[in-house]
Amino acid sequence: MPDRTVRIVLAAVLVLLALYVAQPYLQPLLYSADTPRAVTARGDLAPAEASTVALFERASPSVVHVFAQSAAQNRDLLDLDDQGGEQGGTQTGTGFVWDGAGHIVTNTHVVQNAAQSGGTVSVRMSDGEVVPATLVGMAPSYDLAVLQLGRVRRMPPPLAIGTSADLKVGQSAFAIGNPFGLDHTLTTGVISAVRRRMPTSEGRELSGVIQTDAAINPGNSGGPLLDSAGRLIGVNTAIVSPSGASAGIGFAIPVDVVNRIVPELIKAGRVRNPGIGIIAAQEAATARLGIDGVVIVRVLPGSPAAQAGLRGVDPQTGDIGDVIVEANDRPVHRLADLTAAIEEAGLGAGVTLKVARDGRIRQVRVTTAEVAENRR
Repeated sequence: MPDRTVRIVLAAVLVLLALYVAQPYLQPLLYSADTPRAVTARGDLAPAEASTVALFERASPSVVHVFAQSAAQNRDLLDLDDQGGEQGGTQTGTGFVWDGAGHIVTNTHVVQNAAQSGGTVSVRMSDGEVVPATLVGMAPSYDLAVLQLGRVRRMPPPLAIGTSADLKVGQSAFAIGNPFGLDHTLTTGVISAVRRRMPTSEGRELSGVIQTDAAINPGNSGGPLLDSAGRLIGVNTAIVSPSGASAGIGFAIPVDVVNRIVPELIKAGRVRNPGIGIIAAQEAATARLGIDGVVIVRVLPGSPAAQAGLRGVDPQTGDIGDVIVEANDRPVHRLADLTAAIEEAGLGAGVTLKVARDGRIRQVRVTTAEVAENRR
């Protein structure tokens, strides 16, 4: 009896060993999925996913791809590289439909070279149609430009407009654009900071800029930044990155600025900049002197500042004249503070300044007027 049991155990062990050795050969024969597998039911999207999908489907038809070709570059079509940014005379970026008349908003830096050289601008719509566009106007100080579409088969609806006045750090942000030439790319993130400052052309510094960690790459310039309701809250314009690709710090022009500047461009082709007619000292020089405020270097003849009796630096002695330290009850630490107060007041409006002169503070009332872009 024991011998029989031993034989049975040995046989079982041999069978198991054989199965173990044969397993790699038997498994493909028994379990290979050589026919299409059955689809597992997914169920409903999560509410956050469904909301994002709906936002993209609603907004993306109004986002376009902008191509600006400089006249100085006659490139062959086979050589065209639209990976985003500037490639051999072709600047590409993003834009979006502003109104039912076919006005497109984008960044100045996307179309400026083409405009200055007499080049051409074309727009690829979300359905693939390529439409020629003409430049309506540019505002380099705000990095905003408006294009007018030519004849288009179907005009997409304009994006809904939000406000940037009540944005909160941490709320969701959605960017749609054409990074590296990839049409209609959605990136998501949050608003990382508000009231940032960003330098633009003409020596200007734009205040109130939105910072976001939604990925913004070359080719996203001019595209919309949206809130969770799908409303426009900013125009993507710049990134901070050592490599040139997204590093989680992107900037957008606040929609409240866009909503003020774009109608002016549509109406007149340019922006009438309010100012008081001064040339201010460089901030670095002011800081080296330990001065907190805007040092007036020169007052333009006949300007509102001249009429109000403001003084610049004495050209004979180099003595500092007036330092603006407050505008409309807000402290002025740098030129951007003064510019923001003047722009908020608007053309033809009064601005109350507090000015330091000879160790004393005096109050001056100045009425704004139109000034050149590189003056204030």
